[in-house]
Amino acid sequence: MTFKYPDIATQAISRILSEKRSAYNRNAALFDVQEPITSASPEVRQIIERVLQAEKDKLYMKTPRHINDDILRIVKEEVQSTTHH
Repeated sequence: MTFKYPDIATQAISRILSEKRSAYNRNAALFDVQEPITSASPEVRQIIERVLQAEKDKLYMKTPRHINDDILRIVKEEVQSTTHH
């Protein structure tokens, strides 16, 4: 059984979720891509690194689950650790 979206819904969803490839600089240097991470505060950088690791840990799964819960837990832990210091 296949569910079909009405054409107008498909177009709206497509428009909302599609990438704007023309605005993306395909020749961006690696430094430019990593700049938001490297210029972040140590606390933010720690959150980013932990979230990336959590995502990598789920790559082997056929259907990864609970990544949002993991991210929320990471953020809460990092916020609590910075407020206790």
